[in-house]
Amino acid sequence: MIGEITRTVAAYASALDELNVPELEAVLTEDTTWTFAAPGQGAPGPVTGRAAVLEFVRNGHRAQTGTVRHHLSNVVPTATGGATAQVRAHLLQTRNTGDGIHVIATGVYTFTLRRSADGWRIAELSLALDSAMPG
Repeated sequence: MIGEITRTVAAYASALDELNVPELEAVLTEDTTWTFAAPGQGAPGPVTGRAAVLEFVRNGHRAQTGTVRHHLSNVVPTATGGATAQVRAHLLQTRNTGDGIHVIATGVYTFTLRRSADGWRIAELSLALDSAMPG
């Protein structure tokens, strides 16, 4: 079970970075909710519902420059139950614009996953950034 849960979180990050909408859609519940927090600034969201989240991701990809990667580390399931699980993971977000790799954010994700007939899906995603995002 732990392997399936961590694979779902890894599939999320990979699909997000590659804008693989079908794969991202497959790891989200229909009623998924994403929330964000950044010290000293307002944060977008919450973004509720799979369709709204996918549009949020598409808009983010259109606005970005270079190649952005979400590197997840210290991925630890913190609570598991029969039909739900919670995972915490550290984020290191980088951007490669061809002139080097730049760190653009660090923070902590908390994922709440729900088991479905097709496997584990992300029902809630919360990202607490360590500092304000650069302008």
